[in-house]
Amino acid sequence: MSLNRQLRLGSILHGASGNMSAWRHPAALADASINFDFIKNTAIKAEEGKLDFLFVADGLYINEGSIPHFLNRFEPLTLLSALASITSHVGLVGTVSTSYSEPFTVARQFASLDHLSNGRAGWNVVTSPLEGSAKNFSREKHPEHALRYRIADEYLDVVKGLWDSWEEDAFIRNKATGQFFDPAKLHPLDHHGNFFQVAGPLNIGRTPQGRPIIFQAGASDDGKKLAARHADAIFTHQETLETAQAFYHDVKGQLERVGRRPEDLHIFQGVSLIVGKDAEDVEHQYQVTAALVSIEDALNYLGRYFEHHDFSQYPLDAPFPDLGELGQNSFRSTTDEIKRNARERGLTLRQVALEAATPRPRFHGTAEQVADGLQHWFEAFAADGFIIHGGTPDTFPRFVDEVVPVLQARGLFRTEYPGTTLRESFGLTSPANQFAAQ
Repeated sequence: MSLNRQLRLGSILHGASGNMSAWRHPAALADASINFDFIKNTAIKAEEGKLDFLFVADGLYINEGSIPHFLNRFEPLTLLSALASITSHVGLVGTVSTSYSEPFTVARQFASLDHLSNGRAGWNVVTSPLEGSAKNFSREKHPEHALRYRIADEYLDVVKGLWDSWEEDAFIRNKATGQFFDPAKLHPLDHHGNFFQVAGPLNIGRTPQGRPIIFQAGASDDGKKLAARHADAIFTHQETLETAQAFYHDVKGQLERVGRRPEDLHIFQGVSLIVGKDAEDVEHQYQVTAALVSIEDALNYLGRYFEHHDFSQYPLDAPFPDLGELGQNSFRSTTDEIKRNARERGLTLRQVALEAATPRPRFHGTAEQVADGLQHWFEAFAADGFIIHGGTPDTFPRFVDEVVPVLQARGLFRTEYPGTTLRESFGLTSPANQFAAQ
């Protein structure tokens, strides 16, 4: 792996940011998740800071206990297509499920976004953790965890094959001869697998990046295997430096076993942070945000991870309940961590719920202290980059204005974009067309 690694930075568009009740914060726009002017200004700010990408998460099932941001938010591809017209360099990454969509449609959507943005599209591949998603797609049952990842593996083979339907120079468009394309550079897919039968070819040409950037979100063993085989980047979250380092080395080792180089996949830690004048200012910002969450809301938030389990049935100040295998078919890595943490620290249900709803930001302090933390994790090979989630509604602009210049001054982060595509920002080469003569 190159010793001249470049720190990568993205930011997640997550409504008012902070916690599930942050829409109540004095500095927040209560309708931030559906306010395009707010999102547009955030995108412009991200590009001002030379960030690699903006990230739009998504889900397919809500109920009355869901996080307010999830109840009313834009569909990712629609939003990112709108942002493509008002930005020029920042990458545009959106979540789409492999469990509840068709490969041909998704391949076409992301290829279109890549063309619209001149090469800045990224697809965050998820298998959908919420059991209730099946109810919205005429399914009797949500696929179990291992099956979802088997489906996703074939799904990605199909989508990548469709993205290779056309070679880069296939469309001649010669008005004099009447030849629109070169048939020798058209490659139907004709896929017949266990889960999908897709003839192809895709009805849009090869994209500016060769293919959009592929993200994978998750930290389970199945997720890591999927990322090692297919992904250009992985979005994960570990609580400690040691567990992040272990995850990092595990994934990088799996890359080598499937014939890829460690630098072919960037590992992003999702991190919350607060930037302040001093420790007192940071604590004040945290407490103002944390105080917005009621225990009822915190229990609802916790329940989402456990298949919308009703935690109100348990005593609040008794030890965290023994839930057995609950959560194994939803947010598996997250629920395993919640159970482990509660058991090892002897936490009550109340403590677990409030910490889950408003975890203390991993990196907090002055701009220099936040930069110190990011630099330490980066140089310790716990991450190749970070996806920033503000600990308060006004954290992100402060991060761009105060922390990014520190990282730039230290030579860790760029002062200009290296090109116009997300692939160039990531320092990744364009993939060869698998069907073209080499």
